[in-house]
Amino acid sequence: MKFRIILAAAASMTLLSSTMIPSASAQKIARPAATKLRIDPARIDRALARMIADGRAVGVSALVWVDGREVYFGARGDADREAHRPMTRDTLIQIFSMTKPVTGVALMQLWEQGKFRIDDPLADYLPEFAQVRVYAGKNADGSVRTEAPRRPILIRDILRHTAGFSYGGKEHPADLLFDQADPLALDHDLPEFGRRLASVPLVYQPGTQWRYSAAVAVQGLLVEKLSGMPFEAYVKAHVFDPLGMKDTGWTQPAERLPRLAAGYQKGADGTLARMPEAMIRRINFAPRKLTPGDFGLVSTSDDYMRFARMLLNKGTLDGVKILKPSTVERMATDDLDPAITQRLWLPGKGNGGFGIDFFVRTGQPKTPEENRGAVGEFFWDGAWSTLFWVDPANKLTAVFLVQKAPFDGTLHRDFRKAVYGADYTGPAGD
Repeated sequence: MKFRIILAAAASMTLLSSTMIPSASAQKIARPAATKLRIDPARIDRALARMIADGRAVGVSALVWVDGREVYFGARGDADREAHRPMTRDTLIQIFSMTKPVTGVALMQLWEQGKFRIDDPLADYLPEFAQVRVYAGKNADGSVRTEAPRRPILIRDILRHTAGFSYGGKEHPADLLFDQADPLALDHDLPEFGRRLASVPLVYQPGTQWRYSAAVAVQGLLVEKLSGMPFEAYVKAHVFDPLGMKDTGWTQPAERLPRLAAGYQKGADGTLARMPEAMIRRINFAPRKLTPGDFGLVSTSDDYMRFARMLLNKGTLDGVKILKPSTVERMATDDLDPAITQRLWLPGKGNGGFGIDFFVRTGQPKTPEENRGAVGEFFWDGAWSTLFWVDPANKLTAVFLVQKAPFDGTLHRDFRKAVYGADYTGPAGD
């Protein structure tokens, strides 16, 4: 299960500290008046071409909509280098943690129906979490010591990564116990996932830190429990089918396999090597029991753009209502209390906080190194370096697809700079 820990839990983490987090000595950007956005397709073309030419990616594609119309699509390089198959508009891409916002939308549909309240204890609906313990150090014999949580895990906590759950793959003792329990193994169903996760001590007291975790998989389990439907079936019936996302899903028919992009791993020498075929195909084209809410979806640029446009339109697309406008606004509002100062690598995403399954920009870029963007935007990305964002200030949404591991934030930096321009800072925040 090593690949699962590395690819799902490490989504968006690997290069942030070295490529995206501003240094203390970085030159500060002045706060000019709001910069007017001008999309330059040639500038985006050049940026994508450079990604291929300098060996940072094998194949990339980008789709940008502004004010209700497509303003850019471009693809460079190969979806499958060894088969000489170019990246195209209908290439199937494994989007990993870009699955998370889809799960959040599904759960918030049930919230709109009054199935739960945001500040309800999680154990009211998933009783396996009633007896969770919190890591409190080690005993003299090296065994783990735990303590009771000072308050229950709330549903709010699983929406914003403040529950205290681990995601494995790190050196904290609770992470090692997570790896041993292996709750996200593909041969477990969601109820078994929940039982195993609840047996692992929390890394910290609920509500005290932001730490990326298996919380969104718990959201998927909660969707299944509250809806009375298998999670995968619920999402298809209530999100994908209404939006016309015909190619998106966890389970893919065998005839689509030739459209699936290969994954490429950066080696010690900096070159990109094709990943083993079993790793590329495993989640979508092989038997499994788990439908993880936090990773596993395959999609295309056009399909995921429909999801993004629905969010930009505050819950509706082409007359189909997925969420209420107020619900989308709630998801796209920073929900982290200022007292939550321990935020792992989240500050490397930009000047902002976190809402419901989205990073939310609350201030202009502070340094030249920070990703370009506009206050009010919300977004997320995936372990193999995919990205999408929604920018209400400019009526813009963008989808960037690539299959490169580990996560490469320089690709996002360069794509955003190509969309916005190097000097763009957008409207001022509060």
